[in-house]
Amino acid sequence: MARRLPAEWEPQGAVLLTWPHPASDWAPILDRVEPVYDTLVKAVAAREPAVVVCADPTHAAHVRTRLERCGADLARVTLPTVPTNDTWVRDYGPITVLEDGRPLLLDFGFDGWGGKFEARLDDAVPQRLHAGRALGTTPLATVAWVLEGGSIESDGAGTILTTRQCLMARAGPGASVADVAASLAHHLGAARVLWLAHGELEGDDTDGHVDTLARFCDRSTIAYVRCDDPSDSHHPGLAAMEAELLALRTAEGAPYRLVPLPWPGARYGLAGERLPLTYANFLVVNRAVLVPTYDDPADARALAVIGAAFPGREAVPVPSLPLVLQHGSLHCATMQIPREVFEP
Repeated sequence: MARRLPAEWEPQGAVLLTWPHPASDWAPILDRVEPVYDTLVKAVAAREPAVVVCADPTHAAHVRTRLERCGADLARVTLPTVPTNDTWVRDYGPITVLEDGRPLLLDFGFDGWGGKFEARLDDAVPQRLHAGRALGTTPLATVAWVLEGGSIESDGAGTILTTRQCLMARAGPGASVADVAASLAHHLGAARVLWLAHGELEGDDTDGHVDTLARFCDRSTIAYVRCDDPSDSHHPGLAAMEAELLALRTAEGAPYRLVPLPWPGARYGLAGERLPLTYANFLVVNRAVLVPTYDDPADARALAVIGAAFPGREAVPVPSLPLVLQHGSLHCATMQIPREVFEP
């Protein structure tokens, strides 16, 4: 049967999130990160349902109270309770494909980005959500392969954009690029794979997820991170990535329209590490694109550039600097669920 991985800009049935909780690494800064989730869930629920994973019933009651106080549309919010290690549901949530037009949830393995962090609870989230019917009655298939949602970009028409460093780090001993491409074809219906060999942000724990670097905006447009400061340590790698993007071609053989994103100023974490700020970590939802902002002079330009790349959608800022303190951002914290999951 033919499989297809929908593009993010296709009609959505919901956005999946996991709310930070005191038993996670967010504990020391919960007071800073929870307002981000207030804003994020309110923005999502104004446009489509939000499925917000909570740690337990007490936590769910706490989240409901916060969302009520911030004015979120609670009629569009569900709060399933599933234990989790962390909030980065982009990488452990189910990836939805359409198989002959019918939705199928894929449960790939998740090992905390190559064993860097404890992830056993997160790895079980898709199975537990499915058992609790939090995502309707769509069937779920387990895939014995580690694949994180943030590591792949789909144009919805058979092209996958990814980074060689990340996927080969997860591929297992002896696996080749051809082996990984074959797996992407088998599981996600990829007719072709575009590989980026350069570009990574300091402070990124994911081994170079593509959603921090380059994103499809439509089938012929890619927005990407460009460092315009030659003195910045990122400049050589991102310049090399830009050259790779310039050489890519669409399935029809044309160059992609490339949209460079602004470069925010350097920020540092509590341990003195460079934080991986990136405007590429935006989230497309129904009728809007949610853009991470960082209290940076480049924020306004990022909103304008990303908004122009998605005509007809409102560009909505979501202050995301607290998210980056744990080395992720807006897209990392969310997973879109296609409309077909809820409207078969």
